[in-house]
Amino acid sequence: MKNATLRQLKVFETVARHLSYSRAAEELHLTQPAVSIQIKTLEGHVGLALLEQLGKKIFLTPGGAELLHHSRAIIQQFQEAEEALTQFKGISGGKLNVAVISAGDYFFPRLLVEFARRNPGVKLNLTVHNREQLLGQLANNLTDIAVMVRPPLEMDTLNESFAPHPYVIVAPPDHPLAGKKKIPMSVLKREPFVVREKGSDTWNSMEDGFGRHLQDLKIAMEIKSTETIKQAVIAGMGVGFLSAHTISLELLAGSLVVLDVENFPVMLNWYVVHRKNKRLPPVALAFKNFLMSDGAALIEKIISSKPPSAPSATKKGRQKPAIKEDTH
Repeated sequence: MKNATLRQLKVFETVARHLSYSRAAEELHLTQPAVSIQIKTLEGHVGLALLEQLGKKIFLTPGGAELLHHSRAIIQQFQEAEEALTQFKGISGGKLNVAVISAGDYFFPRLLVEFARRNPGVKLNLTVHNREQLLGQLANNLTDIAVMVRPPLEMDTLNESFAPHPYVIVAPPDHPLAGKKKIPMSVLKREPFVVREKGSDTWNSMEDGFGRHLQDLKIAMEIKSTETIKQAVIAGMGVGFLSAHTISLELLAGSLVVLDVENFPVMLNWYVVHRKNKRLPPVALAFKNFLMSDGAALIEKIISSKPPSAPSATKKGRQKPAIKEDTH
């Protein structure tokens, strides 16, 4: 065991967390054979099998479960040491680890570019996830800061809203409802909907927007990809419910329009989230302050290039109460 390396422990922890060599390889940006070699080498140092495969599934052995506990403690200690030493570097030269919900990848890289422009020498590490994966990033201390729509109420986090996040109903430009004013819910419920899957952040936002009417919608198809939903709507398969921050290019190109539906847009918020007990390195704290002071204006600037005829996605719509910080 004395010859085991931190890298081997990190690879083992990732495989154990996913119970999958392929998913671990994807996260670590390694090939699957390279991951397997690291595990075999670690098992050689330990003198025990750490993982076993039964059929197509991978399981931890009793020895593997015990080593996983210690591996996470060791990795955590190294991370804390690195974060503690980062304070001596200041912002310049620091590494920003930030994770964002998938709807944010349409504008978030440009926010990072602006932050880096203002703070030369900063190193950036951005990951994009669905809600479940993003919560895992926070729970496993794999990111300094998370940006999301719904902060976790079951986790001990600090949650601060920094920008509005509107959701709208979209359709192809030749749709019969395109150009209509104040479309009532009774009319909209007749239309087939192409939507994100249940449990996704967008689906949860639909629950906010439609309330009791959600059960009356004609769900034609559930799709896990926002891009695929947009293409399905453009093709005429139905109307869609999407974040206004994901459709600016389609509005500019005229391939999608925003329908003027009563009580829409649904107005939620973007939140910057981090663990309460996490001591943010200077670069992460600077980025949080950057989002709080300039994030809303920069996002609006990024998404504002849309046709004048499209209904404004940032007009006053149904208001969602602010999510309170988790105090548990």
